Amino acid sequence: MTPPNITPPNPTPRNVADDSAQDARDEMRDELHVSEEFLAKYNRPGPRYTSYPTAPIWNDSFGPNDLERVHEAADRAQSPVSLYMHIPFCESLCLFCACNVIIQKNKAVALPYLDVLKQEVQRVSRSVSRQRPVVQFHWGGGTPTYLTPPQIEDLFGTTRELFTFAPDAEVGIEVDPRVTSREHLEVLRKLGFNRLSMGVQDFHPEVQQAINRIQPFELTRDLIAAARELGFDSINVDLIYGLPYQSAERFAKTVDQIISLAPDRIALFSYAHVPWLKKQQGSFAAHLPEGMQKFEIFRTGLSKFLGAGYLYIGMDHFAKPGDELAVAQRNRTLHRNFQGYTTKAGADLYGMGITAISGIQNAYAQNHRDIPSWQAAVAERGIATMRGYQLSVDDRLRRAVISRLLCHTVIFKDEIFREFGIDFDIYFADAREKLAGAREDGLLTENADEIRATWLGRIFIRNLAMAFDPYLEKQQLDAKPLFSKTL
Repeated sequence: MTPPNITPPNPTPRNVADDSAQDARDEMRDELHVSEEFLAKYNRPGPRYTSYPTAPIWNDSFGPNDLERVHEAADRAQSPVSLYMHIPFCESLCLFCACNVIIQKNKAVALPYLDVLKQEVQRVSRSVSRQRPVVQFHWGGGTPTYLTPPQIEDLFGTTRELFTFAPDAEVGIEVDPRVTSREHLEVLRKLGFNRLSMGVQDFHPEVQQAINRIQPFELTRDLIAAARELGFDSINVDLIYGLPYQSAERFAKTVDQIISLAPDRIALFSYAHVPWLKKQQGSFAAHLPEGMQKFEIFRTGLSKFLGAGYLYIGMDHFAKPGDELAVAQRNRTLHRNFQGYTTKAGADLYGMGITAISGIQNAYAQNHRDIPSWQAAVAERGIATMRGYQLSVDDRLRRAVISRLLCHTVIFKDEIFREFGIDFDIYFADAREKLAGAREDGLLTENADEIRATWLGRIFIRNLAMAFDPYLEKQQLDAKPLFSKTL
């Protein structure tokens, strides 16, 4: 099957960047021809590797005492800081959603939550010296703009008083255009928020009806226009492929509408069908595009975004050539954590709120997932660790290898030798053997110096990363899958 014709809109005089983008499009067009058999082989459950080891490996033997020791070590190291704030509330349930959310129209529930959250912020701040700059601050959920503008101002003000923010800190928030007002945007910009990430998923009415998310194009268009008028530095739009009633033709129109809005970044996520975790997803299971049909939806989005001049960063992210993500990938400073791709490599991530995850030094910690348990833990000692994990030397090595593959699509063997003192080919003989089939199928190339993903391998890069994950074999014995499929 031939992908759609890829012709950039409004052609401009060619330059080196144009040539590079055209080369990428030509290579993608040549490589992205797959069979049903190929998809059946590679479209299987696998982690997204926002951490390694992945969360199912963590355990409750890691508790608050362990996190406090990690806090102390990080403060001695004086590493930069990234803060994450989790606001779990939504006014209505999007049926595709697999996040930990609380559906509540009565917004009075936010008041006690915010009181406890500020207590946690105060406790965490005592573990972070004022000499350590906050280089990134992100609010996620749920729907952070579920909060009123005064509540946002109060929570942000509390945090700003307790931490030292870098002058060029990246301050971002996830917004839902359906509940985000002009007043919300004005307050966010006044406080110093400079990045917005907004969910769209799909503009087709039948798809929106099926997933219980009615969001007309005009609503999103007007919010983006207002954000640009107010001076937000970067706007990200989230789309999902594989939703009920989607087709390549229908999704092409959504993609064209998104391109007309010219967001700085685009996340094109594969729908994660996990009805054993989220029962509401079963309501539309019979109408999901599968196999080649789903792949065609993705390929339509990929070719159109490339044709419009966006760069494919990896896995599910696109960015304009001048965006920080694209620059970081070119400079090989791109990093991946629980928020996806980020330019803030080396920063310790402190998560606050229910279910929030911290990634500090060589440890992970996750807060309690329900409000009563989290509230009781914060009341007792200020932090609310439910489980966590301390990485071994082997974990750190494999994390570095997987991260380089996901962020840069290449692993330089000598680079791993210099950092960890191991012979790559010998140490990872088992992983290289597991990748033999992927080499034969055209997903990667390997020589004495490097392992490099091809264009097709970049689409299935989670599969390549899985070869370096020895925990997977045990996890795959579980009765129910722990992860969504890779496509």
